[in-house]
Amino acid sequence: MTQDKYQFTPTAANHVALSPVSFIKRTALMYPDHDALIYGTRRYSWGEVYTRCRRLASALGKHGIGRGDTVAILAANTPEMIEAHFAVPMSGAVLNTINTRLDSETIRYILEHGEAKVFIVDGALAPNARDALAALDHDILVIDILDEQGDQPPSALGDTDYEAFVQAGDPNADWQMPNSELDAISLNYTSGTSGRPKGVVSTHRGAYLTATGVISDWGLPRHPKYLYTVPLFHCNGWCHAWAMAALAGTMICTRAITPAGIFAAIDQYKISHFGGAPIILGMLLNAPEKVKFDHKIEVMTAGAPPPAAVLQGIEDLGFNVTQVYGLTETFGHTVMSSWNSNWDALEPNQKSSLKARQGAAMVHADGVRVLDDLGEDVPADGVSMGQIFLRGNSIMAGYLKNPDATADAFANGWFASGDLAVMHENGYIEVKDRLKDIIISGGENISSVEIEGVLHRHAAVAFAAVVAKPDEKWGEVPCAFIELKENKSADAEEIITFCRRHLAGFKRPKHIVFGELPKTATGKIQKYELRKRV
Repeated sequence: MTQDKYQFTPTAANHVALSPVSFIKRTALMYPDHDALIYGTRRYSWGEVYTRCRRLASALGKHGIGRGDTVAILAANTPEMIEAHFAVPMSGAVLNTINTRLDSETIRYILEHGEAKVFIVDGALAPNARDALAALDHDILVIDILDEQGDQPPSALGDTDYEAFVQAGDPNADWQMPNSELDAISLNYTSGTSGRPKGVVSTHRGAYLTATGVISDWGLPRHPKYLYTVPLFHCNGWCHAWAMAALAGTMICTRAITPAGIFAAIDQYKISHFGGAPIILGMLLNAPEKVKFDHKIEVMTAGAPPPAAVLQGIEDLGFNVTQVYGLTETFGHTVMSSWNSNWDALEPNQKSSLKARQGAAMVHADGVRVLDDLGEDVPADGVSMGQIFLRGNSIMAGYLKNPDATADAFANGWFASGDLAVMHENGYIEVKDRLKDIIISGGENISSVEIEGVLHRHAAVAFAAVVAKPDEKWGEVPCAFIELKENKSADAEEIITFCRRHLAGFKRPKHIVFGELPKTATGKIQKYELRKRV
């Protein structure tokens, strides 16, 4: 058999490993004086950020950190967190960003399971970190971020502070791209709401393609002004820091997420883009002093299906919302609800219903399917529910030290999401629930998301979450937890009467509980906490 005439062996001239770290070198060359990071009184250009990242990578190397080592960081959205996203992979190591709201025992588990050799700690988060380090079973280099712009004085845990560590590095240090684009770039842990969190390993290739995919599908321009409200520990901030480096964007860092802070930043810096969970949109919409802007702000939202009423209300303030869908295992967004100009003439409520759909696979993904229990595609009727399955370049390499869970996740050549959705006629999916959140009442499947969507239409409801409550007759019935808007009131009878006008009888909440809802750092409502209260 003769060799295919079009088959050639890749060489160094025509094959370079894909990595988002390459973006910063190019941007520092082309736009060295353009603002890269703004954080309170601190401001860095792209040339300065690149130099700082080379210093940090060099300093890590001097301490023996290299290929395959893990560098963990527990920090707010500050310049140090963004620099770590470039410098750690530049050193050859793997970046492990840790959820800032985790308890000390879970932090200890992550440090041990990931075998972190370096732990960069935001001084404002020192208490939990200190307890985690005290229980750690191996030596680790601790570097303190002493941020004087925090809400409280920072505490030091280690032998060196971040600035001193960075300055000890070589500003002209040479660094290498990964040997393979399939090398790990990040280690992110799942929320761990049932058992120990799993370590999700993602690759340089996945990060590169996710960053370029969001540039393409979100229509990002050169030099966007991006407000970083998405926690950088969550799916590496949806890979947006790497995307901003490719576009020489300006990132405005935020330590605390408040409506007043977001409104002020948009006004001061003329923010063009930001991302956040639907609960952030609800916070803005329900703020006592809302601001309506005369320039369009593009917002990407994900994390939970946003109620149509919230989408419609937030757009009246000048925000254009794009819905996306993904998980930690997919490096964040892999599905996007791209807008079709044919829908421009629709009524506002029709538009918001369309925007509440999660959409179709993004350009860096291979596809999305909704399958029934038999593994068959559900009809594209917008009614039949099944589990979402995904495939593409941004899907994780696997779970760290957990081959069984990895094999289960990829059992049929697709990644099983654990989320339930319907498929619409136009090929867009719409998430209805997590498998574990579906309520089975008298043999009927009830979507908690559908009920929450109705509750959010009530004028007094700020946030709502619905979980299953055990019931002797029906097995389970819906129980609604409601957080009311400031200076608004409602009682259980009023809420149930409202639901009676919009929901079938078996779907209506049978119990109403009022009070502040528990939320994660990414803005998701913690339903597992609510289940403990029913």
